[in-house]
Parts: sequence; C-alpha cells; structure tokens
Amino acid sequence: MIEARNVKQEVISGGIWRRSHYLDRMTLKELWAAYFQYPAILAYIALSLISVAVWTEYPASAVRTVLAAGVIVGLYPAVWYALHRWVLHSNWMFKVPFLASTWKRIHYDHHQDPNHLEVLFGALHTTLPTIGIISIPVGYAIGGIGGAAAAFAAGLITTCVYEFVHCIQHLAYKPRLKIIAEMKKRHMAHHFHDERGNYGITSYFWDKKLGTFYDRAERPAKSPTVFNLGYTPEVAKRYPWVAELSGGVATGHPRKRDAA
Repeated sequence: MIEARNVKQEVISGGIWRRSHYLDRMTLKELWAAYFQYPAILAYIALSLISVAVWTEYPASAVRTVLAAGVIVGLYPAVWYALHRWVLHSNWMFKVPFLASTWKRIHYDHHQDPNHLEVLFGALHTTLPTIGIISIPVGYAIGGIGGAAAAFAAGLITTCVYEFVHCIQHLAYKPRLKIIAEMKKRHMAHHFHDERGNYGITSYFWDKKLGTFYDRAERPAKSPTVFNLGYTPEVAKRYPWVAELSGGVATGHPRKRDAA
C-alpha cells in the first residue's frame, strides 16, 4: 500500500517546521503559529517590505501607486483561475519529463493529500516568478519603478491572503463569516467531489462567467479523477515520471488510504 503522505517535501529547517503538519488535525491557533513561521510566507513578507523600501526611494504618485496595486489585486482572481484550470489541472505537464516533478509538487501532491500543509503552500521557485512576471511590468507601465514596487508588493500580500484562506478551507474549522464558509464549501467540492470546476479560492467570479461554478447537487456523480487529476495507474505506465517520484500511484480516498 502506497502511503498517502509519500510526497517530495521541500527542505524545511528550524522551529515547528522540523515536522509535517496536517490541517485536519490542527486548530485555528496552531494554524496561525505555523503560517507565520513558514519560510515562503516569511519570504513574501520580507519581499513586501523590500518593495516598500524601493518605493520610498523611487516613489510614484499616490494615484499611480494605488492604481498599480489595485490593478494587481483585481487581476489576481483571473490569473489564479487561468493557472488553476489550464496549468495546475492540465493533462500535459506530467507527459513532459522535465515538467513532471513541477506538476507533482505544485498540484498533484495537493490533491493526493489535500490536508498536508507543506504541500498546500506554493513553492517559492514557482510562485515568485509568477508574481513578478504578472505584477512588475504592469506596475512599471503605470508608475515606473515605484509603480512596479507597489504592484509587486500588492501581488505578494494578495498571495499571503490567498494562502491563508486556502489553509482555512482545509482546516478542521467552521468559519464564522458566511462568505468564508461559502468559499470553503465550494473548494471542498473541488477537492472531494469533482475537480473539474470551482477553481477559484477567494473569488468564484470567473467560474460563474466561464461555466465551471457548481454545487454538489448539480453533479450527483463523483468524479473518478478527483484525487489523481487523471494521472491513473494506466496513464502512469505511459508517462511514469510522476509515479517514479511518488513511489507509485495511490488510488482511492486519501483519508481511507491513511487509515489502511
């Protein structure tokens, strides 16, 4: 039996991150503590402060600064939707040997074990270039170096918010705010019922516009690929690279695998 948590983890050193964390076993207080000690989150915060320092050295006008940051915040749901639907849920990355490990790390492992906190957090070598490519040129076009710094900071802070909301959605915790509870409901359906929809995390605007928003009652049949994203044992025979990195191909519900 393949262990549900047989995943390639990033090297974490120091503090509470000397061991793995699973959101279905954590309290909200424990999540806060783990969140603000995670290396990627600390990196986002540090880079945000550096961006503020750059802005003070090369300031844009207040209007251009707010506009640069606002555009990035507004673009975020569309960018996330596109990446989540057409990259993370692609059926082409695992077919390319040098992309297989990236696809495994950035999303396959998360669907294999949705509550594994280290896997839930984005890997810096994939998130930072994406944030920079999207935010810096837009900000520079609006307000020069200062605008670029403001836009990059906005992208980093938005990513921090997204990461925390994503954690809450997997935490053994019922959100008090109705809007967060609704986000969690949709995301849980994405993970445990049908992965071919509800791609948003903090916003489902683009799901509604592009026809991928759904309620579980609208799709009575559970997707057979909700946990493996289409990377089945049969597919692995032809494209073995993810299976080789994972020690095989796990099948079935992650929680039931865990109890086996």
